[in-house]
Amino acid sequence: MAQGKQTPRQKMINLMYLVFIAMMALNIDAEIIRSYYDSTRALNETRTLTEKKNEKIFEKTLEAKAQQVPDTYAQPWENYKVLKSKIDLLVSSAQGIKDALKKQSEFHDKDPKTRKDIDVSENFAALNNNEATTEYFFKEGDENTPSKGALELKAKIDDVRNYINATFGNNPQLKDLVDRANKSLIAEYPKGKSPNEKTWFQNKFYHQPLIAAISNLEIIQNDARNVQSDALALLLQEKVDANIKFSSYEPIVSGPVDIQAGKQAEVKVMLGTYSNSNKINISGVSRVENGKGIIPISGSGIGEHKLAGTITLTDASGKPQSFPWTHTYNVIAGPREVKLEKGLLLSADKMNVMYRGLENPVSGSILGADNSKLSLSAPGASVRGTGPGKWIVKPTTGNTVKLTLSGVDPYGKSVSQVFEYRIKNVPPPQGQMRGQNVLSMPATSIPNQSVQAAIPDFDFPVSFTVTQFMVRVPGRAALLVHGNTLGDAAGLVKNLRTGDVVSIFDIKATAQGLEGQQIKNITPIIINVQ
Repeated sequence: MAQGKQTPRQKMINLMYLVFIAMMALNIDAEIIRSYYDSTRALNETRTLTEKKNEKIFEKTLEAKAQQVPDTYAQPWENYKVLKSKIDLLVSSAQGIKDALKKQSEFHDKDPKTRKDIDVSENFAALNNNEATTEYFFKEGDENTPSKGALELKAKIDDVRNYINATFGNNPQLKDLVDRANKSLIAEYPKGKSPNEKTWFQNKFYHQPLIAAISNLEIIQNDARNVQSDALALLLQEKVDANIKFSSYEPIVSGPVDIQAGKQAEVKVMLGTYSNSNKINISGVSRVENGKGIIPISGSGIGEHKLAGTITLTDASGKPQSFPWTHTYNVIAGPREVKLEKGLLLSADKMNVMYRGLENPVSGSILGADNSKLSLSAPGASVRGTGPGKWIVKPTTGNTVKLTLSGVDPYGKSVSQVFEYRIKNVPPPQGQMRGQNVLSMPATSIPNQSVQAAIPDFDFPVSFTVTQFMVRVPGRAALLVHGNTLGDAAGLVKNLRTGDVVSIFDIKATAQGLEGQQIKNITPIIINVQ
């Protein structure tokens, strides 16, 4: 199709098409996405607080002890520095993946001009997009073939876990650290432990919307920082001298701020460099083990939950000192629940209307379900499947077409929904020469030109072949020319002068890609003789 310089109006139309291509029917309530996004941001804030706590309290304490009592603490400090470098690399890598997915999905946290937070509703399409996640973690979109990036992330997770096992696995006092690393820092399920016979990467990232992928990566970062925090605390307590004299105290509560619905977790409460001395009493907990108060918590009751109690220490003079503690955590909906809030998704791949007689690509999905089992029907239009969740719809009569998308959600429930689209006729073609419908040239150049027809700024594969047209010059009868070139009009135009106008009209053409539609009048071409 011939192309020429676009007018501002044509550029605006082209931009609108790009916007329409990206539009898709909403399948998850915006407030649910907002809640899920806010919970993910809360996870990020919690990780930031943990990082500050590690750096400002535990790291400085362990480093100081390594300098003061090197025989006791030098080796734990060196082990910790290696562990920290590996965890920093893992957290940084996960952050890089999040940033890449956001960029690929055109997600924006802040307005580039005002630097103010952008409301989640303006990012809905990006947060609901699953293409970037699937493309990043799976080679060519094959769910059975993890990508290079996915394998690199797994290698970093494995490196942290393997280092902890190799360095601390034989130390009974660090068993909690090793157990936590083996449970939380994994990128594949133990043999026979997959909840649905799928791999860890498939469950976490295959066809997952951007918001779920960001959350899962944030959980990896949180787990890594919590393991780091545990390592610091345990490396300190492992070496505590029984004769140590406490001069200042601070309650420490270690536990998740957010947990997924249905998941189990624990909150640990301790007093500074804690001790299992019977002079320390912890209230508000279920049991005390080795000086640590432990509270089992569950994922029941979505929302905010608060824990509180008091640590009481009897000092050398027999006087009790009380240190109140509190901890707040949130129970949030897991990715599976979020995916089912609305269930269905349908988008027209070209725009929010369909063209009569053309093959209109359509995509549909039920998030979290097998899209190969979806079906689409459209009375008054032909429907042809082209792949999982992909169809070609060709409307014929009427002004609207109703598409019914049906399938089975992740719970096994049959669901369906009707989506209505407008039907429009294809715009009339425009007569063109050199990609323009109004142009200037010398009279001697006119016989060398050819006549074309095209629909400007039209994204569908429609083309035209000009078969005949009429040529009119001042003071002469119009000439019928067969074919698409002006060679036969050489005698008609040879005596034209500067300022004369040549009109090419009544253009006839055949169309390719316009099944069953009659070509409307093709607009004329005006040539100003130079």
